[in-house]
Amino acid sequence: PIMIGQIQVVGLDDADSSAERVLSAKTQIIDMCNEVDPILVRFGGGCKDIEARPIETSSGPMLIVHLLVDCRDAMGANAVNTMAETVAPKIEELTGGTVILRIISNLAVHRLARVSATFTPEEMSDSGSDASQGSEVIKGVIQAYHFAAADPFRATTHNKGIMNAISAVAIACGQDWRAIESGAHSYAAYGRTYGSMTEWSTDPDGNLVGSIELPMAVGLVGGAIRIHPGAKANVALLGVESANDLAKVMAAAGLAQNLGALRALATVGIQAGHMKLHLQNMIVAAGAEEAEIEEVSALVKSSGERITMAAVEKALEEIRN
Repeated sequence: PIMIGQIQVVGLDDADSSAERVLSAKTQIIDMCNEVDPILVRFGGGCKDIEARPIETSSGPMLIVHLLVDCRDAMGANAVNTMAETVAPKIEELTGGTVILRIISNLAVHRLARVSATFTPEEMSDSGSDASQGSEVIKGVIQAYHFAAADPFRATTHNKGIMNAISAVAIACGQDWRAIESGAHSYAAYGRTYGSMTEWSTDPDGNLVGSIELPMAVGLVGGAIRIHPGAKANVALLGVESANDLAKVMAAAGLAQNLGALRALATVGIQAGHMKLHLQNMIVAAGAEEAEIEEVSALVKSSGERITMAAVEKALEEIRN
């Protein structure tokens, strides 16, 4: 569970030589970081490594120093930020530059959660036993995935759905869902054009194989989870015993959501499910009393018509007459 703390150094005569001086003092900088949080070190965590990379910007050359911190079962923002602020004066001394930002990065490329799953054609069919129909569904899912993998406009909506599930679990378990969301979308564009957070393919037996790999900066120590009774109850309900366990559950939720969405999109279309979810709200908006809701809902569904406000109003009028 490695998080990155970034230290921005400006006003350098030579960023490359400054990087060399920082790296030559790596042991000293790591020791300074670990003096900040001896409890984290006692549990096997703490600052483990230092990186330094010059970058070119519109403000001129800069040196970006990365502190690689093992946060154990904590999300780690407080520990990482404190370490970055603590060693900033030493970085200035070594480089002769000026430190501006000292802050954690939410692009947690060293803290990835990976989940994969395999589904047979039978499992993908409507009946759960029709291999022929299931194979056609799998073909549609793969084509829908290829669309998201190749087109950023589609990938944005594809990934939004994945994060519907991941962020929901994060919120329920007292996690920083905004940090997780930011990191996930950034990772979808890390070293490439923005694309799908998931991958889908078929194996030699024709089964559908899905996988997801995302930064998952979650914690079971500190933060809201310690004080929020709902978050504590939800974590207990999941049965997770470590931040790594929670990260895998969240990634699995994202993969499951994506499969459901792709299957719906490739078959009946997304609106069938969406409109069923919205039907009750539409009935209430049409002016139905509580005692009328179930009857109107049943009438709309049995009519075979598309679920629209006009269909709801028509059904409400019928039961009242």
